[in-house]
Amino acid sequence: MAIHNNFPRALYKTRPLLSPPNAWASPFSNVSRRLTNNERTHHSVGCSPRKPKWGSLTPEQQDYISAAIRVNQAGELGAVLIYAAQTPIVVKQHPELRPLMQHMYDQEVGHLSTFNDLITKHRIRPTTMYPLWQVLATGLGWATAIMGKEAAMACTEAVETEIGTHYNEQVEQVIKIIQGWEQEGYEAGTEILEFLQTLRRIRDEELQHLDHAVEHDAKNAPLHDLLTAFVRTSCRGAIFVSQRL
Repeated sequence: MAIHNNFPRALYKTRPLLSPPNAWASPFSNVSRRLTNNERTHHSVGCSPRKPKWGSLTPEQQDYISAAIRVNQAGELGAVLIYAAQTPIVVKQHPELRPLMQHMYDQEVGHLSTFNDLITKHRIRPTTMYPLWQVLATGLGWATAIMGKEAAMACTEAVETEIGTHYNEQVEQVIKIIQGWEQEGYEAGTEILEFLQTLRRIRDEELQHLDHAVEHDAKNAPLHDLLTAFVRTSCRGAIFVSQRL
């Protein structure tokens, strides 16, 4: 399915976000150590394998990932509330959209659950802006649905364009962290590699929502350019604030 955007697919902390060495398990093939055939043969004849050196996050990297998880949780909450407000109105006018709206809502609920688990597991402070984001997200969903199906889809188009870009930037940063470890002779463990895989999966699902929105007449919304510019700017502002508060 074609992607309608311009970027590639590709309460306080009391302990480190990812704690070496036990937090790091076996590495993931495409970004971790790569044994040559000779090394595999060497290990197979009875020599003890080299004990791996696990990479660990610097304080700055821990802060980055903590902020990423905090922002992602807030963003997924906003998405859930937007769809919750839009769906009854849109489906009443266009019953044929019920399966699609339900599908996108269910995926957003799954994304929110994922980041709820991560924020609890690593004891990351949630954003203090929760109450405001709840009100604004619900209001945005309701207002765009009242404007019609096309405006509701344009809202999804705008939100997912920003969120897809945001997740893509996070994927790139985590890959840089892992590549930095490899260059220094360290290995990445299961936990951060699973986090990278989670970011990629959720990014791709968000971009599917973008495709669905465009396919269902998002571009035909009244004042499309003005509406999407407003929503995208609002998303960028919410990301900026949630990273810090």
